[in-house]
Amino acid sequence: MVNDGTLTKGQATRAHLVAVARDLFAAQGYDGTPIEAVLKAADVSRGALYHHFANKEALFEAVFLDLEAEIAERVAVVAARATDPAAALRAGCLEWVRLAGGPVIQRVVLLDAPSVLGWERWRAIEEDNALGMLKVGLAALEAEPGRPADAALPGGLVDTFAHVLLASLNEIALMVARSPRPRAALRDGARAVDELLRRLLGI
Repeated sequence: MVNDGTLTKGQATRAHLVAVARDLFAAQGYDGTPIEAVLKAADVSRGALYHHFANKEALFEAVFLDLEAEIAERVAVVAARATDPAAALRAGCLEWVRLAGGPVIQRVVLLDAPSVLGWERWRAIEEDNALGMLKVGLAALEAEPGRPADAALPGGLVDTFAHVLLASLNEIALMVARSPRPRAALRDGARAVDELLRRLLGI
């Protein structure tokens, strides 16, 4: 690593490959993107690609992890603008469903990743990112002073409710991704998130 904020040549090549592959995977899908297409679009040698990635699946995982980090950052930014824990949790959940309407996230994160990486690996990465954020949001909600007793989370169930929310949000996101009417699905998904949070958490 260098210390002046610039990338080494190797790091720059890796970042370039990930950026090119991201565009190709989003446009053509994993199965429709041969390694040769990545090499041609990135204008790098096969040796340069395999220096950084063992195979196409490893390159795809790097793209997926970059997108996961981007999603987490965008959700965190939206949630941070909220004025209280309930609003922050709602804003973060709605932002994730809104992001699911984007073609890159639809194709790479929601449609291809579970089959390419395997459901268990995909789920583990999702939990490392989204689940942790939901736990923080729910814990903040539980600790908020002045919450009505009947709206409080049952004691010790923050982790369980985080899993419930994550599963629900991912199903809504998949519904949006697979719908032939994405705008209507996104609108219905946002309404469903609002209703879910109201009924589950009283917010």
